[in-house]
Amino acid sequence: MLPIAKVGPGGASFLEALFTATSSVCVTGLIVVDTPVYWTTFGHVVILAMIQIGGFGIMTFASVIGLAVIRRMSLRSRITTAAEVKSLGLDDVKGLILGVVRISLVVEGVVALLLTIRFILGYGEPVGRALWLGVFHSISSFNNAGFALFSDSLMSYATDPFICLPIAAAIILGGLGFPVIMQLRKHFRSPLKWSMNTRLVLWGTVILLAGGTVYITVLEWNNPATLGPMEWPGKILAGFFQSVQTRTAGFNSVDTAAMYPESWLGMDVLMFIGGGPAGTAGGIKITTFAVLYFIILTEIRGQGAVNVFGKRLSRAVHRQAITVVLLGVAVVMVATVFLMLITDLPLDKLQFEAISAFATVGMSTGITASLPPAGQVALILLMFIGRLGPITFASALALNERRVVYELPKERPIIG
Repeated sequence: MLPIAKVGPGGASFLEALFTATSSVCVTGLIVVDTPVYWTTFGHVVILAMIQIGGFGIMTFASVIGLAVIRRMSLRSRITTAAEVKSLGLDDVKGLILGVVRISLVVEGVVALLLTIRFILGYGEPVGRALWLGVFHSISSFNNAGFALFSDSLMSYATDPFICLPIAAAIILGGLGFPVIMQLRKHFRSPLKWSMNTRLVLWGTVILLAGGTVYITVLEWNNPATLGPMEWPGKILAGFFQSVQTRTAGFNSVDTAAMYPESWLGMDVLMFIGGGPAGTAGGIKITTFAVLYFIILTEIRGQGAVNVFGKRLSRAVHRQAITVVLLGVAVVMVATVFLMLITDLPLDKLQFEAISAFATVGMSTGITASLPPAGQVALILLMFIGRLGPITFASALALNERRVVYELPKERPIIG
C-alpha cells in the first residue's frame, strides 16, 4: 500500500494490495490491476519477493510434512518408503532445505539467462532491462506464479519458442515437485529405483500435457481470435504453451477470454488436477487424481486390491484421495454459487475463475477486476485455501491415524 509501490500519486487501496499480495505469496497470478502499468519497480520487486518466498516456503513445508508422515508410519513402512525415496528422515531437514534452494536457484538462473539473451538479441532490449525481464519471468514461471511484466502477458511472444519453451520448462519442473526432481537427479538412468510417487507424477504429467495440447489445439485451431491467424508450427507451440499453463502457472500466449467455452471446460479439468505434490503447483495434485483412476479401474475389473506399478496401494490412501477431491469440489462449487449470486456473469466464466483461484493457476477470462469487492474477497479466500488447504488437510489425514482395536459388523447400501 506504500505510495512508492504504485505509479502516480497516492498508494494502492487495501483490497488491491491484499489481492495482489495474496496472489503473489500463493503463487497464483490473478490480478485486479495491470501489473506492469499499475505498480512501480519497487512494487514489482515486492511482488517477486513474495512469489519466491511463497513458492520456496510451501515447497519446503510440504516436503518436511512428507517426511513427518514417513516418521509416523510403522517401522516396516518407514523403512520401505525411505528406501524408495532415499530419504534420511527428519534429521536431514537441513539438507532437504538446501536441496530445495539449490534446485530453485539453478533452474531460475538457467531460465533467466536464456530469456535475457533472447530479449537482448531478438528484441533489442537494453542489457539491464533484459536481465530484469529474464529474472522476473524465470522466478514467476518456476514458482508457477504467472505474473508477467507485459500487459498482454506473453501474447506478443506466442510463436517465439526461445521465450515460450524456457518458461514452459521452468513451469513443468516446478510443477513436478521437489521429491520427484530430487529422485530424478539421483536415479535418472535407473527407473526401477523410482518411487510410486515419481512414476505417477511423471506419467500423469506427460499424459495431461499431451492430452491438453491436443485438446486445446484442435478446438482452437480455426478460432480467428486465438490460434486461427497463426501458421501451423505457431499453433502447436501456442496450444502446448496453453496446456502447460493450466498446470497452475497462469501465463497466457493467446487471449483466454476469446477462447471457446469448450476449451474453458477442458482447462477447468486440467487446472483442478494441477501438478505434482510438494512443489510449486496447485490443484488436487496428479497423484490424487491417479489414485482415483486406479481405484475406478480396479473396481471395473472386479479386483480386490488396488495395484499400481507392481505395488499394492494402501487403503488409507484411498480414503485420503477421495476426501481431498470431494472437499475440493465442494469448495469450488460453493464459491461459484456465491459468485453467481452477486454478479450477472455467466456460469462458465465464474466457474473458470473459481477453479483458477482454488488451483492457484491465475488464468482468467478477464473478469477478475470487474468483480465486486465481495467477489474479489471470495477469490482471495479461494487462493489461500487452495494453496494451504490441500497440503495441510492431506497431511492432517495422514498424521491423524488412530488404530481401532475392534470392527463393527458389515452392511452394504445399494450403490448406483
